Amino acid sequence: MTDHPARLRAIRGAITVGADTSEEICAGTAELLSAIVERNQLDVDDIVSIVFSATPDLRADFPAVAARRLGLAHTPLLCCQEIAVEGAMARCLRVLMHVYLPAARAAHHVYLREARQLRLDLPE
Repeated sequence: MTDHPARLRAIRGAITVGADTSEEICAGTAELLSAIVERNQLDVDDIVSIVFSATPDLRADFPAVAARRLGLAHTPLLCCQEIAVEGAMARCLRVLMHVYLPAARAAHHVYLREARQLRLDLPE
């Protein structure tokens, strides 16, 4: 991170996966986290904590498994289940990442695949 004053920010994101398998959950999580890190120019040390949620139809693995494989072994991670709302998007992983960013830099939220429909108001 640069020497500019930093602010604690929250970055949101989501991605859908094709199936309830460990491979799909881990690959989707890795893709989403990598995109958030890249778009926000983050270093691992900038990340304070991450909260993951998964829709009730995703039970094959924890998103935190993929995060640990990406080098977030010392970052606090929490996985929980998304509320089961009738008609909600299926097979969706969501993330709330707390990070330090330079005060002048805006946070860029990332919505991938079908989850893009959740936030059409955001630029791609």
